[in-house]
Amino acid sequence: MVRVGVHVSIAGGIANSVARAKESGCDAFQIFSRSPRGWGYKDLTTEDVQEFRDALEHSGLNPAVDHMPYLPNLATSREDMSGKSVGTLTAELLRCGQLGIPFLVTHLGHHTGESLEDGRKRVIRAINSALDHADNRTMLLLENTAGEKNGVGSRFEDILAVMEGIGDRSRTGVCFDTCHAFGAGYDLRTREGIEETFNLFDEMIGLREIQVIHCNDSRGELGSGLDRHEHIGLGSIGEEGFYQLLRHDLFRSLPLICETPVDERRDDLGNIAKVRDLAGDLPRDE
Repeated sequence: MVRVGVHVSIAGGIANSVARAKESGCDAFQIFSRSPRGWGYKDLTTEDVQEFRDALEHSGLNPAVDHMPYLPNLATSREDMSGKSVGTLTAELLRCGQLGIPFLVTHLGHHTGESLEDGRKRVIRAINSALDHADNRTMLLLENTAGEKNGVGSRFEDILAVMEGIGDRSRTGVCFDTCHAFGAGYDLRTREGIEETFNLFDEMIGLREIQVIHCNDSRGELGSGLDRHEHIGLGSIGEEGFYQLLRHDLFRSLPLICETPVDERRDDLGNIAKVRDLAGDLPRDE
């Protein structure tokens, strides 16, 4: 059986996210530990922490995953933005430690017109600084991106270069996003494309580094550079692509988080059900 869940809201208190995940039929779930759209936030209270930990312990859900807010940019050359970004990353790592959340997902950011290598170096400095100031057991997962202009992390070699610069490699891993990989040019529509993609990742980085999968279809075409998520099976990766992905050992063994739309076509429960349906299909004629 696959372990699948969605990103859920913390509205009304962070512990409420656990009940929402259960109501959505999740096996695992993802949250923002605070509002993702601003720099400011309130510290977690002792009551917040205890309520979340208690709810999670009794829920049977595993794992809980935190995602970095939208504004930080770890690759920027702007000193003011860089300082706030590193501060936010440090704070999120510390919050995960308080809450007992094992994984924090982060994008690597966008360099500001200089070279990709310079952008990667700034990401490395930012991550090393945050990990040094947040001494806990939370693992920071580097998420591959979709190939946007000046983006860092869309190619596997970008992720490898950053990981090689991290002082404590035991504190970092990878969150693999299917929509982003497809947008960056990795073909996930066929068994052959999937095998080629993950064989390349394994040779370059190692599949063992992937800890969480963001399971998203794509509104953009292969290599489009677009980060636009679609319902499972309704995008350019398609049902056949996800049928084949869900037969890969990686997808059978790791938590799958859907960051898919909620609209008149399908909601979170519908996307979870679609993943489970495709994962449980009888073998098709090859």
